[in-house]
Amino acid sequence: MTANTHERRVGKAYLRELGISFAVYAILLVASILYGRPMAEGVPRTLVLLSPMLGFCLMLWAIARHLDRVDEYLRRYLLESFALAAALTAGLTFSYGFLETAGYPRLSMFAVWVVLCVATVLVCAVRALRQR
Repeated sequence: MTANTHERRVGKAYLRELGISFAVYAILLVASILYGRPMAEGVPRTLVLLSPMLGFCLMLWAIARHLDRVDEYLRRYLLESFALAAALTAGLTFSYGFLETAGYPRLSMFAVWVVLCVATVLVCAVRALRQR
């Protein structure tokens, strides 16, 4: 099997696993919003509202499997990119935290994930352009 064939097979497996994980997350998210919010307070409601995290855990599993399947160079490249994106996210969120003390509106923690995703895409794009 050539390296290119292996990379395509690994990529397809990753996208399939991540896609299924994301579908589970989306279905559980919609269900938790529709059914969990109107439920009476208590443990069952908490479990229903946390149920989308099952999809999130499946996404983590898919990502870990992908990192295990790829070659050492790509693994290092992805982890370095993510580390840079995490550092950028930390800097941005700490900066905004200081702005909140000056009266800026408070943001949900969900905003941090959006910043992390955007930062990861930007870091990967910049690194890809630099390696040309």
